[in-house]
This record gives sequence, structure tokens and C-alpha cells, in this order.
Amino acid sequence: MTAEALVRDLRAELDDGGLRGAFLVRDLRSGAELGIDPDREYPIASLVKVPLAAATLERIRRGELDGATQLEVAPGGVTTPGPTGLTRFRHPARLAVEDLLYLSTSLSDGTAADVLFGLTPPADVTRMLGEWGLGGIAVRHLQRDLVETPAERFDAGEAHLAHALAIGAATAGQGHQLAQLDVTRANSASARALLDLLQALWTPSKIDPSVAAGVRELMANNVIRHRLTPDFASDAARWSSKTGTLLNLRHEAGVVEHADGGVFAVVALTESRVPAVLQPEADVLMARVARALRDHLRGA
Repeated sequence: MTAEALVRDLRAELDDGGLRGAFLVRDLRSGAELGIDPDREYPIASLVKVPLAAATLERIRRGELDGATQLEVAPGGVTTPGPTGLTRFRHPARLAVEDLLYLSTSLSDGTAADVLFGLTPPADVTRMLGEWGLGGIAVRHLQRDLVETPAERFDAGEAHLAHALAIGAATAGQGHQLAQLDVTRANSASARALLDLLQALWTPSKIDPSVAAGVRELMANNVIRHRLTPDFASDAARWSSKTGTLLNLRHEAGVVEHADGGVFAVVALTESRVPAVLQPEADVLMARVARALRDHLRGA
């Protein structure tokens, strides 16, 4: 099957499954790539924690921060607690900066991320990305802004209504009545911009090797592994990634390193038009699409 035919078929699969998405897979050895709408921008939700981690580690390397410095974190830092980390704590805690990095990146702890943003504000993260020659990723706000959507105003049994609002309030130009879903106001990026960041972390670039290695390790220890992991991780392949989820958005960006030396970066950014909170079939579909793109590149 030609690449054009594959992309056409995958678009149809996504549409049949109630998804639209931006996908890009790149062979980091040859530079060959294959994608679906890779330049379309999306709000990136928790994917912003990857550039945050890189910026924090770079400031530690420069001596501007001490990774061992302990900070006190008060409980109740977010409106709706997440499933892991400090967002579930009931009492004050003292944690080192490096441990906050682990919680933020590997456990996707929004409270830990916001403590780190207190040290390196969003504008500074964007500036550092520019210093590394990485454009197209806009870091604008804190993670606590992601828990100030209609989802927090509905009872659990009515959460699907928030998804219906998210789906119905979008504009053709990717504006949105919800700031967190508006690409001009939210933390946002295209699949290509995020993949360029992954490439800079996995291959020689302007990012210091020790910083890149630190981010790779944090992503390798990602505990959220229900989305793309089943299609990319195996005894013969190491999958390192970060997920992002907000209302009807489901994302993941990562790198698969095969025992035979193959290395592929993968970015999947999706939005669902199905007003439901739990959609395991959407995770399966986006993984299948990403895997099909990778398989085509690997076999080319």
C-alpha cells in the first residue's frame, strides 16, 4: 500500500471512530516521516510538562537552581485532584526540585508542575525553547488552569455534558469559547513542533546531553501507559512518552527504541466528537493509527 492510500484509510478509520487528529511519526535515523495533518495546532494539556522538565533541568545544569533544594507544597493546590501525586496529598509536604520533576513528568502531577512553573514561569520555558531552536510550542499558562473548565461544575454523573460543550463550542479556525481549548490562548503546539522537541532530546542538538538524558529518563518512567504503550512497548522495544488529556482531547508523544537499532519518534494529538468521559476505544484507535504509520515507515 502506498503512503497516500494508507493515510487516506487511516483518516477514514479516525472519522468512523469519532476522532480527528494530528499524527506524525519520524525515523530518527533517516529522517523519513509520515503523518496526518502534522502542522495542525492543538492545545497540548499535560504534554507541556516535557518542555517544562527540559527547562528546569537546564537551569539546574547552569547552576541557577539546585535540584536538591526542598520546597514546601501546601495541600489543596488544585480544584479537582488528579489521580496521582501531590494533587492527592492532604497535608503539607517538602520535596526536592528533582523529585518534583519526577512527579510532574513521570506521574503527570499538575500540582508538582505548577511548583516548577513557580521557579521557571511559562514565558521563560518558551524563551528557552527558542534558544534551542525549537519553535511552534507556546507555553502560556499553569496546569491549575486546566481544572477550571465546565467539567468541574458538573456532578460526576453529568460530566458528559462538559464534553458536549467542549465539542460544540469549537470554531473552524480552532478558536474556542474555553480558553484551555483555544490554540491562541492555551499551551499549544503542532505534532511537528512536538516531534522536533523529541528529536532534539534523542539526537545531538543544542540541548545539553545531560539535560536531554534526564528528560529521556523521566519519560521512560512514565506510569500512564494505557494509550500508545500497548502498541509500542515490548521486550525488544523501549517506549518513553508523555500523555496529555483534557476534556475531549487525548494526546501522547514518545519515542520507541528497538533492539535492532531503529528509533522512531511518535506524536498523536486527537480530539473526540463523542461526548463521553471514558473512551477506551479512542485510545485503542489512536494507538492503531500511530502504529500503522510507524510500521509503514519501518517497512519502507
